[in-house]
Amino acid sequence: MVPAPRLLLTEFPADDPERARRFWAGLLGETLDARREGEGEGWQTRSEAPTVGVHARGRGPGDSFSLPYFAVGDIAEALERVKALGGSVVHPGAAWAICKDSEGSPFGLALVDPDAPDRPSRKLLD
Repeated sequence: MVPAPRLLLTEFPADDPERARRFWAGLLGETLDARREGEGEGWQTRSEAPTVGVHARGRGPGDSFSLPYFAVGDIAEALERVKALGGSVVHPGAAWAICKDSEGSPFGLALVDPDAPDRPSRKLLD
């Protein structure tokens, strides 16, 4: 049986990324550091809690709303489960995917490294 997805990251698009970074740093009491190679654009926390990320708002599927990302061990299987449960896949990917639940609310899936389930898969760095 495939383990249930768990919250990994909540990503916030921002019209003013510096203002958003100040807001989230002040609210969470943590800094948001520049993302490393393979993590995408923007900034994120690096604590043990689920990650909070900020990026400049664009025109992609993750740029209209804040998105919770759930960790999964098998992206293809998770995407099939989303569809079987009445959700939809907006943007499929090998390591990240954007979906909508049965009510149309967006969320993301992130493939995690099986040896370090609190980190995104090394596939992101390749």
